[in-house]
Amino acid sequence: MSEKKDFKFDKKAEKYDDSYEGKLSEKFYTLVNENVQLTDGMTVLEMGCGTGTILHRLSQRCSISGHGIDVEEKMLEQARKKCPDMQIINCSCDNTPFEDSSFDVIVACMAYHHFPDKDGFSKECARLLKKGGRLYIADPKLPLPIRKVLNTALDIHKINGRIPIYVTDSPPNWFSPICGCA
Repeated sequence: MSEKKDFKFDKKAEKYDDSYEGKLSEKFYTLVNENVQLTDGMTVLEMGCGTGTILHRLSQRCSISGHGIDVEEKMLEQARKKCPDMQIINCSCDNTPFEDSSFDVIVACMAYHHFPDKDGFSKECARLLKKGGRLYIADPKLPLPIRKVLNTALDIHKINGRIPIYVTDSPPNWFSPICGCA
């Protein structure tokens, strides 16, 4: 498993949704919920599912077969409570146990910046998506100077999770934007 555990998430798991970080994530949760194209019967995977908020909301819109993965066991416990009829497992986003072409939709909401192997993530998504499947990523994009300061602070305090700094100031070309949302 190439993903590093981030101890703060396990410590905050029970109260994460009501925490400052959980409330900051709400904008992204709403964005994903409003933009993911779903129909009944679709198979959906959330990578970095945390407490399962996205899967829960998507399942309220349509009858889906939901699956969630994360590396934080305490967060997964919360997701299992929120989504008892879904498969929620502890594994890395770059090496999952799922069969090829298993998913109509893959979502990574407020998680992508935590993935240490972005190339492995993209390859795994390509392997897992069915033909015509869709990948949705919602992640913060802060101005370059702010990202540099935040990353320095994260390094100094030995906190896992980096705010991506892309040379072109945009994500790598593996992904196509689905909407002009900022």
